Amino acid sequence: MESRLNTQSVGLGAGLDKAPTYIDGLDDILEGGLPRGRTTVVSGGVGSGKTLFGLEFLYRGALHGEAGIFVGFEESPQQLRENAATLGWDLESLEKQNRLVLLDGRIKPETVITGGFSLKGLLAVASGTQRERNARRIVIDALEVALRLFDTPQTMRNELHALNTWLQAAGLSAVLTIRQARGGPSVSEEFFESLADCLVRMDARVDAQITPRRLRVIKYRGSDFGRNEYPYTITTGGFRLAPISTVGLRHKPLGEHMTTGISRLDDMLGGGYRRGACILFAGLPGTGKTILVSTFVAQACGRGERVLYIGFEESEAAMVENVRSAGLDLKTHADKGCLSFLVTYPEAMGAEDHYFRAMECIQAFCPAHVVVDAISACERMGGKLASYEYLMRLLNACKERGITVFLINQLSGATGYVEISGNEISSMVDTVLFLHYQPCPGETNRILQVFKSRGSKHSNVKHEFVITDAGIHLLDPYVGEGDVLTGTLRQRQELKDRLEAQRLAFDIQFKELELARLRLAQKEAEQALARRAAAVNRAMSSTPATSLHGAGESQESS
Repeated sequence: MESRLNTQSVGLGAGLDKAPTYIDGLDDILEGGLPRGRTTVVSGGVGSGKTLFGLEFLYRGALHGEAGIFVGFEESPQQLRENAATLGWDLESLEKQNRLVLLDGRIKPETVITGGFSLKGLLAVASGTQRERNARRIVIDALEVALRLFDTPQTMRNELHALNTWLQAAGLSAVLTIRQARGGPSVSEEFFESLADCLVRMDARVDAQITPRRLRVIKYRGSDFGRNEYPYTITTGGFRLAPISTVGLRHKPLGEHMTTGISRLDDMLGGGYRRGACILFAGLPGTGKTILVSTFVAQACGRGERVLYIGFEESEAAMVENVRSAGLDLKTHADKGCLSFLVTYPEAMGAEDHYFRAMECIQAFCPAHVVVDAISACERMGGKLASYEYLMRLLNACKERGITVFLINQLSGATGYVEISGNEISSMVDTVLFLHYQPCPGETNRILQVFKSRGSKHSNVKHEFVITDAGIHLLDPYVGEGDVLTGTLRQRQELKDRLEAQRLAFDIQFKELELARLRLAQKEAEQALARRAAAVNRAMSSTPATSLHGAGESQESS
């Protein structure tokens, strides 16, 4: 949506003047706001927020210097003031400043009896108010209530034509709200759809026992707009939308390495986690995912960095107490204000409400790191699509702010890469740590493996680890026949290797002794040979030469 907003600024919507709604996310969908000086029709069922939509359009506009008129056929002005006060809106103050006028359009009983109802009187009052206050915006709420009083469809059409003519002549940016009829559009709805320059449909539905709200722009004459169906929520401050299509790629680059709190894990990751990255911890229940993340949380809080822990499965007290068994004291950090918890059941509200609650905490607490435990529970917010949109928007918001995100994904048994990556968000994940069990005869051991670490060298070797009273302890990898050995098998193999080493050492020692004996025998033989040679030499040197010559002559004479 971001790129389309830029390209369309010189397209269809370039020459159309617009009145900003100043509602978070809505102006992005409308590419600037509602058509100025034209009519917008907002239709929807009961509880979709139509009245609040119109009232906020006037309230935000008044705060920005555009006076407005509200004409209501269902609620009295006093009811509107009281309802708005729950959102922190002081309508009475704006009325005193002549920036807002609330007109009571409710039908009196005697008018119904006499059958003399007409919109002309109301329009005359609105015209005078517009001139007095220099109003530029108007909302006519629950107009279908008035339309039911007309005797014939022709009379109704005549009155609506008169209303449309007046709105065009007045040059007001108008919002007309009507309740959507059950069983298909009514005659008046079809007329409004053709009358409107901008048609917005709002819907409150029940999906998987969750009640999400959706908004869709059906048409917008003279302007481009977001054509999808967008989730919205009504918060303590009014309407808020965060359409996934408006998410832009404005992520900050990964920062320096940070220690994980475990030196051997730092070595496996080439120096630790990258600041501003998204780190995913995936594994079956009990493999130590929460303790591994909490180890980093304690380290970060110890450095004075703030951490926001978003939990969907454990209360704050339960989580803090559980990690104490591994020697991690998170309560101290929470008391110091370095650690904040946001815990609730996923089913408590829709994905949009969860997202905006998280964003309010992020904006107020300004954490350096955010933990989400566990993303596998997010599907209970309203299905896979709701879970995906919640996580994508939250990750995008954190990455734009340079916040490191730690995601815990609890697997259900299968260990396919899609499930390990979690909710189809693998493209947003920078580092994946897989924790799993390795069964051995009579026991089960824990294994940690780094699947990927974007922008860093990392080990691809499986490491056994144990959870002790002093935290997680990673063991050196011990490779057997075809796999890393753990637990009892590792101990047995280590014993075999020690015995084999001792046997080899004994054999070497024995052979060294035998070699020494042979060398000694060789030396003795050489010495004996030398003595015999020396004796021969001495014997030959001691015999006289004349004796030898005389012996030779006697042999010749004979």
